Amino acid sequence: MKLSALWREQWPQCRPLADGLKHAYPDRWVRFHSLPESQRYPGTDAEYEIVLDRYNTVLDELFGGQEVWIVTADWSGSSEPPELSERHALWNPGAQHWATVRANESETDPEFIVYTQLYAGRRRWRTGLVDRLLRAVADEVAAHVMIASLSFDRVHHPYDGGADVLLPTTSERDELKRRHADWLSAHPSGF
Repeated sequence: MKLSALWREQWPQCRPLADGLKHAYPDRWVRFHSLPESQRYPGTDAEYEIVLDRYNTVLDELFGGQEVWIVTADWSGSSEPPELSERHALWNPGAQHWATVRANESETDPEFIVYTQLYAGRRRWRTGLVDRLLRAVADEVAAHVMIASLSFDRVHHPYDGGADVLLPTTSERDELKRRHADWLSAHPSGF
């Protein structure tokens, strides 16, 4: 089964961009902050250690020993995918182009249309596997990253400041929230 078909099977209400999942599937979504007191950006080595520890702790719980999809993104003004950039090849070795998604659907001027190019690589999960990529996310150098189960029913979407996690059921989501309650936002909507 192709990746796009797997995505549509799990997330039919959302394009293959993880940032839309929290709105389309709020009953399966939880957000964890990367640093205490919802601090957004790490500034010291100790803070980077906390960020990577939190990312890896959740990733280990979701995918320990399993194969996963690692999805990275690039942007272009053409629907034709460019070659995988050097930095993406470093972050996601062996990745292949998966999909092209128009990033700004409402834009009508061709000069300003932007496409998100998604690249997916399949690897066996282990702690620290994508630390270089996660650090790039924390530094706002990488975005639209996903680490997902092979069926796409579990998605970890790190962003600068935390991670959105989507699970197959509300009860699984609630159990993960309970285990890491100290990492949740104090905001009533969970953001």
